[in-house]
Amino acid sequence: MELLKELSKFSAATICEALGNKGNLPSAIKPIAASMKVCGPAYTVQTMPRDNVLLHRAYAYAKPGDVLIANCSGFYEAGYWGDLMSLGAKTKAINGLVIDACVRDADDIEALGFPVFSRGLCIRGTSNHGDGTLNEPIIIGDVLIHPGDIVVGDRDGVVVVPFNKLEETIEKAAAREAKEERTRVELRKGRTSLQIYGWDEKFGY
Repeated sequence: MELLKELSKFSAATICEALGNKGNLPSAIKPIAASMKVCGPAYTVQTMPRDNVLLHRAYAYAKPGDVLIANCSGFYEAGYWGDLMSLGAKTKAINGLVIDACVRDADDIEALGFPVFSRGLCIRGTSNHGDGTLNEPIIIGDVLIHPGDIVVGDRDGVVVVPFNKLEETIEKAAAREAKEERTRVELRKGRTSLQIYGWDEKFGY
């Protein structure tokens, strides 16, 4: 999708600003390697605490290009995802995983090049009862995520763009980038941000 390519050009922070400082997931959710980036439609997962069967099902059922995004019921002390699941998901052309919990096998996942965003790493294993939901709305932090919403992540964090706001968000992100580039030009001339924003007069230099 051409719109996804356009959106992926912007940073997660710029997209968050374009959304009016909304759509950002909890700041603890970060890539397990700084260079990892992700962009794609959400395939939503809700697991029970310390159970990862739904994640196995998710990468098997999701479409190529999807981003798995999972709420694990607030239980973080388990490694819900590892290198074997990453290999399986990459083979299925899944774009990445965003999980409100921990993962493990970080070195192997990084070497594989499969983008994983999590709250951290945990070596503890999981159970396999299989309760939860797939591809239904979930909430992470204060963000309601519907299947098909667009998930964008980079080193700064993760933001979710409602599908019906995709074009509007791209337009606003582009406008913000243009404005910031004008600011960079002024900074290179030696002006301070206080002067550029008029804050020297408003607040005093």
